[in-house]
Amino acid sequence: MGNKTVRAVLLPVVALAVFVGLWQAICAAFEIKTFTLPAPSAIAVSMYDDSAILWKHALATAYLAFVGLALGVVIGIVIAIFLHFIPVLRDALSPLLVLSQNVPLIALGPLLMIWFGFGWTPKLILLVLVSFFPVALSMLVGLRQSEPQLREYLDMIGASRWETLIRLEFPGALTYFFSGLRIAATYVVSSALVAEWLGANKGIGYYLKLKSNGFDQPGVFGSIVCVVALSLLFYYAAVFAERLVIRWRPRKKGEWKGASE
Repeated sequence: MGNKTVRAVLLPVVALAVFVGLWQAICAAFEIKTFTLPAPSAIAVSMYDDSAILWKHALATAYLAFVGLALGVVIGIVIAIFLHFIPVLRDALSPLLVLSQNVPLIALGPLLMIWFGFGWTPKLILLVLVSFFPVALSMLVGLRQSEPQLREYLDMIGASRWETLIRLEFPGALTYFFSGLRIAATYVVSSALVAEWLGANKGIGYYLKLKSNGFDQPGVFGSIVCVVALSLLFYYAAVFAERLVIRWRPRKKGEWKGASE
């Protein structure tokens, strides 16, 4: 592990430790009530006391987010390829794709539950709507960035449209795809939280709603910690997947190794 990698990992950890220490010191010095702002120690105690329940709800949220992200990725890739093949539809539907991201989840969620009930279906639709867009947009841009000379060469040797896609365009779009995947992975957990808040009997969103209704502020903050941890887990899983799939991409000077390989 190089010095730059150690520095990239160590500095955020130190900054977080300083932030938590200041938070704890301010709560103690000004005797801030737990109801107003719980100290990190109170949050830690609450999470420890509810560790078994939190673990169960965190697993439920992680599973929901993973399935929603997987479906969103597949749908995003299919949409990108479809629009790439038919430029007229790309020009016609691109504004609608953007429009789909401007509808607030808190407004769309209740409608989906009226239409599809309170099961998994409305939650998955909500997560797919959140996660497919960055993947589709990134892939669509990447598919159009292939080298013109290589495209001309494939045309000269009689390659079909699908062969050009598989041999040239899709491999060249992988870096763009993983950029979109990282964005989708970052937001899918918080979207799962919203879906569970609106209607569920398990998950961090459900746990957060119970704690909020019970005015349990340490529990509310504990659920936020879990959501942040899950979001980071999904993000770095996407980074790790990129590192496994794309080994040929050169690393930029000063760029963290885990995000470029």
